[in-house]
Amino acid sequence: MVMVLGGGEIGITIMRCFGERLRTHIPNLGRNSVMEMGTAIPARALGSITVPALLTGMWQVAGGHGKIDIKKAVDEMKVYTEAGFGTFDLADIYGPAEVIFGMFLKEYPGNKRVQGLTKFVPRPGPMTRAIVEASIDRSRKNMGVQTLDLVQFHWWDYEDERYLDAAKYLIELQQEGKILELALTNFDTHHMKRIADSSCRLVSNQVAYSIIDRRPEKKMVYWCLENNVKILAYGSLLGGFLSDKYFGKPEPTRRELTTSSLVKYKYTIDQWGDWNLFQELLLVLKRIAEKYAVSISNIAVRYIADKPTVAAVIIGARLSIAEHIAENLRTFSFPGIDDEDKSLIHHIVRRGRELPGDCGDEYR
Repeated sequence: MVMVLGGGEIGITIMRCFGERLRTHIPNLGRNSVMEMGTAIPARALGSITVPALLTGMWQVAGGHGKIDIKKAVDEMKVYTEAGFGTFDLADIYGPAEVIFGMFLKEYPGNKRVQGLTKFVPRPGPMTRAIVEASIDRSRKNMGVQTLDLVQFHWWDYEDERYLDAAKYLIELQQEGKILELALTNFDTHHMKRIADSSCRLVSNQVAYSIIDRRPEKKMVYWCLENNVKILAYGSLLGGFLSDKYFGKPEPTRRELTTSSLVKYKYTIDQWGDWNLFQELLLVLKRIAEKYAVSISNIAVRYIADKPTVAAVIIGARLSIAEHIAENLRTFSFPGIDDEDKSLIHHIVRRGRELPGDCGDEYR
C-alpha cells in the first residue's frame, strides 16, 4: 500500500513536514512554492495494490542518459518518496535499478510509502520453471523483498509461443507467494488477450501512450475496459520534447539528441508529423498551460493520466543527474483539462499521421 500526498489540511501538513527538506535538495523550489502546490496525487487501484497516479521510472539508470552516481541516486529516491513519488518502476534489464532500489529500501525499512514495481524480461529461448523462478528470485534478492508487488512480463518474439510457458510458471510463483500481482509490458492487444485466456489474471499492461502516440485507443483501451485491466503509460512526455524547453525552438540536430530517449521520441514525432506541426502543438499546449498556471509537461501528463483505464503515468527520473520534482507536483494542481481545451489539442493531433500498428510493435 502506498501513502500519497493528501489534499486540504492533510496535504498541507505533509508538505510542511517535507518542505524544508525538499528545498534543501531542489534549489529552484521557492520558499512558498511547496505550500502552494499541496494538491493530492490521486491514489489508484492496481489489482490488490494501490499506486499514485504518477510513478517514478528508473529505466534511465540503465544507460544512455548520463552516468549515474549510485549513492546520490539513493539519496534522491528519499526526496522523491517524501514528495509523494515513492513508487518506482524498475526492470531486471534496467542495469542496476533493482539493486539501487534494494539499497534504498534498506535505508527505508518498513516504510509503506515505498514500492518497487519490476519486470521479467527473459532472453529468447527455453522457458522452464527453473529459468523463470531463478529470475524472479534474483529480483527478490536485488530488491530486498520476500514478495514482488508487481511483475510486468515482456516477450520479444510472438512467433516463439513459449511466452505461454513463462506465463504458466509466473502464475505458479504467484500462487506460492513470491509475486503479488502479474502484469505485462509492451504486449499488443491480441497477445495480451492470449495471456489472459491462459488463466493469467492480469492487472495492467505498460505501454507507450502520449498526446501523439494514440495506439492504445485503436483496440487496447476497449479490451482493457471490458476486462478490468489498467494501463501504465510511459513516453507521455516524449522523452522531454513535450515541455517548455522545446517550445519555439528550432528542430534539433542528431548531435543535439543527447539521450537515447530523445533519439527514440524524435523518431515518434517524425512518424506523426514534421517539426513545424509539432511546434503548433506546443503552442496550443503552452496556451492551455498558461490558463491553468502550470507547464506544458503538466498538461501532457495530465491529458494521459485522466484517460480511461490509465492507472498511472510513469515519468522517468535521471537520478543523480536531473530532477523535476517541483514541476511534477503541479500535475494535479488544477481540476483537469476541460473539453474546449481537449478539442484544441485534438484539432492539431488529427492533422498529423496516425502511428502505425499496435502497442509494443516497435520492440518486435
